[in-house]
Amino acid sequence: MSGDLGPVRTVTEAAAAVLGSAEPATKAERSRRMASLWRAGELAVENGGPPMPDRPARPERPELLPPGRMPRRRIGRGRAGRFALLHAVAHIEFNAIDLAWDLVGRFADGGLPDRFFADWIAVGDDEARHFMLVESRLRALGGGYGDLPAHDGLWEAAASTADDLLARLAIVPMVLEARGLDVTPDMIRRLDAAGDTGSAAVLRVIYEDEIGHVAAGRHWFEVIAGHRGLPPEETWQALVRERFRGGLKPPFNAEARDRAGFPERFWGPPAAS
Repeated sequence: MSGDLGPVRTVTEAAAAVLGSAEPATKAERSRRMASLWRAGELAVENGGPPMPDRPARPERPELLPPGRMPRRRIGRGRAGRFALLHAVAHIEFNAIDLAWDLVGRFADGGLPDRFFADWIAVGDDEARHFMLVESRLRALGGGYGDLPAHDGLWEAAASTADDLLARLAIVPMVLEARGLDVTPDMIRRLDAAGDTGSAAVLRVIYEDEIGHVAAGRHWFEVIAGHRGLPPEETWQALVRERFRGGLKPPFNAEARDRAGFPERFWGPPAAS
């Protein structure tokens, strides 16, 4: 690969290159470039690559605040409200690039099949594309990513599951991305009602892609739980209780979750005995 990185030959080197990029456009471009290298057969899965950082490189902006100090966003307040909502989505997608590549690099020594890496590198590629799409909408509204404060809750989820691939899969795709399936349809409806059909169209792309991300998370969770001799539903519920602060809250988009192969027996209320 050309540029200041030098040659990138393994999935762990690719993950380190993305995680080490602070500037948002560079991070997104590198994610897409690394995915292209994987698809071309130029990245090997090898043990003993560079360690993943405890925290990815971050730009100076946006300012990161505790979640409780984040201002509420309201689409009904015109351009400013829509900009705030899209900025929050951009921040999610920016973090999601790092979450995907950290998964690839951190757990590369686990004897996992190439199909695992293909799935999560594809997710990293999608998240970079999503970030670029949302950033284009922010520019159309006269600003850009970094103009508003954001919070660090998504990376906290990665830090709390850095020790266990099964926990990472339980929390990131099967809680955080599944939550996106729950809330995005309402955001789309409100953007359409506000006349911002361009932004609504971008969120529709993200929504459809993230059904696949949740499906990948559920698939690999069940595979790895099976290898460990663990029952998937009960194990997921126990990991959510142990690793996810705040618990699961409705509403739940059962239709989208079903499309992802993530049925109510995982996340619904306990069955009556």
